[in-house]
Amino acid sequence: MSLHDDVVGVAKIYLGPAAERFVNRQVTGHLNKAVSSELTASDLEELAKWCWLSGRLVMPEERAKEFGERVRKLKA
Repeated sequence: MSLHDDVVGVAKIYLGPAAERFVNRQVTGHLNKAVSSELTASDLEELAKWCWLSGRLVMPEERAKEFGERVRKLKA
């Protein structure tokens, strides 16, 4: 399984069927990657920040924070 798949797996917990589109948008829009498959472990800190920032627009603050933390921990 790729890192992208791992991130989408976490995102599905919080965003359901919108998870893959959300992750792709964060990766291409904020990390300046052409495609999500270019995601690397060194991108996770920044991606986690954007998952939290963007996530809190569609879910409670605490849940968005938890989402970002779970993405951040994928590198461990």
